[in-house]
Amino acid sequence: MEKAVSKDRLNGFFLDMTRRSFFELGINDAQVTRYVADVMSDFAHTDKLYRVHSRSGRRLDSVVEILAAAEEAPSGETPLMRERRLRKYLGDYTLFMSGFFRSHVERGGFLDYYLKEGRASYWTVSELDLSRYRTGFVLFQELSEKFEYFSGALDYMQKAYFAPGPGRDPFAGFLKRIEGWMKVSVSDN
Repeated sequence: MEKAVSKDRLNGFFLDMTRRSFFELGINDAQVTRYVADVMSDFAHTDKLYRVHSRSGRRLDSVVEILAAAEEAPSGETPLMRERRLRKYLGDYTLFMSGFFRSHVERGGFLDYYLKEGRASYWTVSELDLSRYRTGFVLFQELSEKFEYFSGALDYMQKAYFAPGPGRDPFAGFLKRIEGWMKVSVSDN
């Protein structure tokens, strides 16, 4: 965890930004808003965003590589729980990347694939939760059914509130920019 920003402050910041952006777009689902803000807060830390690594230790940043590595990796989990963990991560990862870093995903030519994989991953989580009588399955159904809409809402948030300067790498200094925005109210920027 980055020492400069407390987890609670980061969560509060992203919840405020997600509420603001989603409200402006007419998204009034508090559970989805909270979940998306939690994903944003979690993935603000690169170790959480890139939690899957190759055998050689290289962090993986493509859905295809992540799926391939997950198939090879040994695990002490039951197959269902392993599948749920992987699919939840892929849903979160594709939502974050296709939304907040959409231009990067579009440049790579894989936006449609990310949207499809995100929808499918959240649907799989929903089905696994339902099969295990977990109450959270409705959230993941909603995330799956409206995946492209929520991804677009994150793209809107990024453009409206977090856009980097012209010619700047959108990944460079992401957490540093967030720390700065947290110190100064976003409305003052």
